[in-house]
Amino acid sequence: MRSASASAPGKFVVLGEHAVVYGKPAVALAIDRRFRCTVSESSRLLLNGVPDDLSLHPHMSNILKANGVGKISIVTESDLPSGSGLGSSAALSAALSCAVRTMLGKPADEKDVIGEAYDAEFGAQGIGSPMDTSASVHGGGIGVNITCDGEPLWTIERNGNRWDVCDVHAPEMTFVVGYTGIKALTGPLVERVRRYKDRNSFAKDIVDEIGSVTLEGADALRRNDRVKLGKLMTADHKLLSILGVSGPELNRLVDAAAEYSYGAKLTGAGGGGSMIALTDRPEKVCETIRLHGGTPMVVNTGVPGVKAGKTS
Repeated sequence: MRSASASAPGKFVVLGEHAVVYGKPAVALAIDRRFRCTVSESSRLLLNGVPDDLSLHPHMSNILKANGVGKISIVTESDLPSGSGLGSSAALSAALSCAVRTMLGKPADEKDVIGEAYDAEFGAQGIGSPMDTSASVHGGGIGVNITCDGEPLWTIERNGNRWDVCDVHAPEMTFVVGYTGIKALTGPLVERVRRYKDRNSFAKDIVDEIGSVTLEGADALRRNDRVKLGKLMTADHKLLSILGVSGPELNRLVDAAAEYSYGAKLTGAGGGGSMIALTDRPEKVCETIRLHGGTPMVVNTGVPGVKAGKTS
């Protein structure tokens, strides 16, 4: 019986979420929280040992369909809370694509997995950029539509938008994630911003401003200028709040972390999920996040992307 395992990391967005959907710049870093899956041949479709038609799991369904697989056993394990803004669905798509392709004897390098994983994300959500899947597939750091040092890793085009994705070497920095405990679906939030942008020129200007802030932030990240990067993260949070994708729980954690951080902002789609803080005082940030109702996590970056085989 053929079987294979794979894993992929989650991520957080340093700058540029929502605006990246429209071809604006973004920067994301992979984190040391992973999604793992093992697949094996089966006489019927099983998800974690239970028969399932995957109707409630469109990401998985799209990956299996792309590979012409119907009957298979999938066993999953995740360090990433669903709907937390930490790229759980992208990590799922990347890991499952890699595992299925490996089981079938197909190539499963980064460039083989990225298109399939992004198609699964887009098919499930109906909108969105390849930022999350690129971070999960490549690992480390990725920049979208920023000045690259060398050739892009890959270029993806869809619905009139183009995303040139490149490797970003991020210097060692300490980030703390604060999870609100509120699950938020990416698709509806991205669609809300699209409607706002389409009917309001002010929202379009905000999206453009997020793009400008992100370009400045990418430069600050390269130069290890934490003060400048932190200020731009805080500015980005205010712009995202104007777009209506923050909320009282996120704002409470961002404001609480500000005292001990260079800067803080929501990460991901918003509407709940998580925030991040760039800090040299992670213990104080964790403490204040707990006091204000969140769950803190100190995350490490510079981690590998999708890979076949068992992981701890």
